[in-house]
Amino acid sequence: MDRSQTAAATPLARAERFIWLTARVLEQHRFAYHFLGGRVEAVETALAAYERDDGGYGYGLEPDRRGPVSQPLATALALRVLDEIDRCGGPRAERICRFLTAVARPDGALPALLPAQRGYPAAPWPPVRDHPPSELLSTGPVVGLLHRNGVWHAWLFRATDFCWAAVEALAEGARAHPDEVVAAVAFLDGAPDRPRAEALAERLGRWVREQRLLVLDPDRAAAHPVAEGYAPGARHFPHDVAREPGSLARRWFTDAEMKRSLDHLAAAQEADGGWPARRHAWAPCSGPGWRALATVEALLTLRAHGRAG
Repeated sequence: MDRSQTAAATPLARAERFIWLTARVLEQHRFAYHFLGGRVEAVETALAAYERDDGGYGYGLEPDRRGPVSQPLATALALRVLDEIDRCGGPRAERICRFLTAVARPDGALPALLPAQRGYPAAPWPPVRDHPPSELLSTGPVVGLLHRNGVWHAWLFRATDFCWAAVEALAEGARAHPDEVVAAVAFLDGAPDRPRAEALAERLGRWVREQRLLVLDPDRAAAHPVAEGYAPGARHFPHDVAREPGSLARRWFTDAEMKRSLDHLAAAQEADGGWPARRHAWAPCSGPGWRALATVEALLTLRAHGRAG
């Protein structure tokens, strides 16, 4: 029987059809690798199209930033893909670290958006600044993934110190965007000092619950504000921070809360098989790009929690 005739059989089959219809080549190969036995080399080749000579990644890899310039957030996404396929090391990691060293602030942290973006299309959030500040948002996931993969580089010492201090500030009650909590967890899950990471994660989790930064009951989601930069109705749930059962953030939630969160994620699959974009669709390319990314991420999260489909 033709595959298109069976596309509605399961959530995974419907997602597959959506990916073939709408996704970039990279997300097509990521999907094929994770769910269809596709070749890891195909993912590497597709990702390489976004790599710049300076070791960073650009060309719209992160859908909100268009144009050829390397950006930290795009490079963080590239590292996440490389981590998925167990290719986050060797000469490639050295090139990435050289780029990160070159663009880091004096404290070792990465800005969210480099001023080289000026002149190329980009979402209005965050704004392009001549002297962008240090950001946990961009630094935490990069440092966490590099540590998780056993990568060491001189720049990492300063960047790691920055992340410890930034996450400590969050746990002490600093004002935060939910994406910063996601970044903090990404750092803590890979940080080499495990006792310190576990203790800090426990404090951070208490603060996140006190501040109601995450929706614990999807039936009451409307009571939570939508974070800056997100589409109407898009909010953060436990599965956004605890993407895998082994994450330190999983300890923040009861089994019932996690089940509700995963049920909500599974139910968010739309009629065409894809998951909704959580970012504002500020350009024709941004909405489909974010939807394909959201679809692959949703499937990986559900599978990690035993919800393969």
